Amino acid sequence: MSDSPEQDYDPGDVAVIGMSTRAPGARSKERFWDNLVHGRESVSFLTQDELHVDDTLIHNPFYVRACGVLDGYDEFDPSLFGISDRTAAATTPENRLFLESAWESLEDAGYDPERLDAEVGVYGANNPQTAALYSSPPDRVSVGPEAMEHSLAWSPDTMTSNALYYLGLTGEAVTVSTACAGFHYAVHLACQSLLLGQADMAIAGGVMVRLPHPRGHLWEEGRILSRDGHCRPFDANGTGTFLSSGVATVVLKPVAQAVADRDHIYAVVKGTAINNNGVSAVAYGMAQPERLGACIAGAMQVGGVDADTVSMYEANGFGLPITDELEVHAVGMAFGKQTAPCSIGAVKGNVGHGGVVSGGFGAVKAAMALYHRTLAPTINLTDVNEEIDFPSTPFVPQREAADWEPESGIRRAGITSIGGGGFNAHLVLEEPPAAAERAPEAAGIPRLATLSALDDEALARQRTRLKDWLAADPDLRLDDICFSLNLGRKVLPRRWAAVVRSRAELVEALSAASPRGMIAATGSAPRADADSFARTGEGIVPSGQGAQALFDLAAAWVDGQRADFGSLHQGQASHRVPLPGYPFQPRRFWRRDW
Repeated sequence: MSDSPEQDYDPGDVAVIGMSTRAPGARSKERFWDNLVHGRESVSFLTQDELHVDDTLIHNPFYVRACGVLDGYDEFDPSLFGISDRTAAATTPENRLFLESAWESLEDAGYDPERLDAEVGVYGANNPQTAALYSSPPDRVSVGPEAMEHSLAWSPDTMTSNALYYLGLTGEAVTVSTACAGFHYAVHLACQSLLLGQADMAIAGGVMVRLPHPRGHLWEEGRILSRDGHCRPFDANGTGTFLSSGVATVVLKPVAQAVADRDHIYAVVKGTAINNNGVSAVAYGMAQPERLGACIAGAMQVGGVDADTVSMYEANGFGLPITDELEVHAVGMAFGKQTAPCSIGAVKGNVGHGGVVSGGFGAVKAAMALYHRTLAPTINLTDVNEEIDFPSTPFVPQREAADWEPESGIRRAGITSIGGGGFNAHLVLEEPPAAAERAPEAAGIPRLATLSALDDEALARQRTRLKDWLAADPDLRLDDICFSLNLGRKVLPRRWAAVVRSRAELVEALSAASPRGMIAATGSAPRADADSFARTGEGIVPSGQGAQALFDLAAAWVDGQRADFGSLHQGQASHRVPLPGYPFQPRRFWRRDW
């Protein structure tokens, strides 16, 4: 990617600069991608004691005790957001998960909301039923402070405005309700606002917590839920999918601006489209091939994308033969006479049907595939459904993980999401722009690295996580690491800093109790001479240069001074890079007063 905003980027392109995902079997996007590449199935088969449903239902011979369990669905870290325990208990699990995911995705993008001088739109989808199942609707006879607080915490509508408020942002807040296509609709609206100039940056996502949780499902002939608890996309023996929960959010920004800001880019949104089936010959709520095909073709047309250049198609893929056949027919109409092969897969085989977040699972899978240039396998596909005439289409079921080497020379993916009620949505993603050549990092230059947390335990966990991250990614540059840490994290009370000249020194500082050149934590820093600093409107900066000047700045910052890290890094060519985020310290908050 180039440092110059003068490059010729398509004005309709939107960059994905941050992501966060929690899914069955995965509390991070990295774990989620690792599960997909290695073909892991994240379905749990539950005992009677683990199920939170009526005994009559459990003993029904058609009740399937399988679901995608979301670890931590009932937990939250309210202290980080300044939320009281009373409000945390009243806040629905979807509101809580979305807030934490939005925080994680912003950190992944390398932005501290308190230092963001921008309009940040938040667009999200949730399941309106969850709030009603979690607790009774708040009593609106009174409109006093307590009733209002409860209402805002409980309401599905305020999920996105709560994220803006508790993250300390301003911008649009739009909560959408479009059934299982919710994530895609949120991304579509976010991209429109960015391209219209209504927002400078956007957070878009979806969240689903199925209640009771964990739970199974009742199998019914010809419906979309599986008879044995496994989902088998495109398989002749498929009987549907299983239910799951999760959250996915992405941070979006126009590509040209993202490149100019030296952001890390996972993928580029080339085009989005939505439509609805309306009245049709197909049963209400099922995919209507002509309308779905028009939606897929519309997203490609918006992005100026030729079907021959799309070499990955992430299907809605319920794993029920009739719905899979209808979808492949629809995408075949959209792609027309394309001859270049296109991988086809469906993440529901791994994580089941996440409702409004299901499209998010597919989109994160596609973005990670583009970023890693790897195609993940579709699992549980052993006997391809012959009713789907794959040989007469460009689509090739992706049965094994493989390097992604498209004939067109550019990697592009299409991701479809379908919602009951006739909602159709499609995204077209492209691999990130090629990185511009950069001079090798100069060796031996002293640099300042900082971490902060609410308490010493969280601070210690941050140090360990960063040390492990650096060990797993030896290509990260020290200047990028320090730039991302200093400018991309909210400053919290307990602080740690190190002045280092190499990655090895940083790893040593993170590992040791009190190594040379490190300030251990707030309260232990030596006092720095006030003459060592100059002041700007944003805080202090060193008056001098070199390691001692940085050490004095570190000491003052750890002791509570406000530092102007923007001025410290001014003129540098450092880039934002993904690094471990804040280690939430969740506690259980739960109420069931229905």
